[in-house]
Amino acid sequence: MILVIALIALSIWGIVATVIELRRDGYRPVSTDWSRVAGHETR
Repeated sequence: MILVIALIALSIWGIVATVIELRRDGYRPVSTDWSRVAGHETR
């Protein structure tokens, strides 16, 4: 029973940590810095 409780606690901790990291780093669009793209000339 202790192992089941530990597994559930570890699973909840992993889900919460994943949600926090996705919100922190996430899927936000980032504009391209064209001065760093190879083969592209800025004028």
